[in-house]
Amino acid sequence: MSNFETKLAEMGVILPDASAPLANYVPFVQVGDMVHVSGQISNGPDGFLTGKLGADMTAEEGAAAAKSCAISLLSQVKAACGGDLDRLVRVVKLVGFVNSTADFTDQPKVINGASDFMAEALGDAGQHARSAVSAASLPFGVAVEVEGLFQIKI
Repeated sequence: MSNFETKLAEMGVILPDASAPLANYVPFVQVGDMVHVSGQISNGPDGFLTGKLGADMTAEEGAAAAKSCAISLLSQVKAACGGDLDRLVRVVKLVGFVNSTADFTDQPKVINGASDFMAEALGDAGQHARSAVSAASLPFGVAVEVEGLFQIKI
């Protein structure tokens, strides 16, 4: 088990297998030492985490949904690293999309669910640049989608 995975296990997180794409795209693209991971949508043990922030979900519930996206991102990075998550150098940038009402303004609090998780799980390697934006809707009605850019050892 990698050092990062040991820390994740201490946090009670076991990375699931990387999911297959749900449309015509690839889950990640590696260019040099950079891995661009496609948007990961919020999901839980019972399926997609759906809802609209500002209507039927709180910022705290949205943050939990964003954390689920971050876990999926790390699963994709692990797959990109041939199963060795310790090849991860750092999270470079996350871009979070929040399914929210027009008057909802706490998108940063929602995406903090992903950012806080990365920082706790990866330490300094989890510090990253970020964008958090509103979306009128997201695929399958999910609450959150997060994509990421990661640097790895090649």
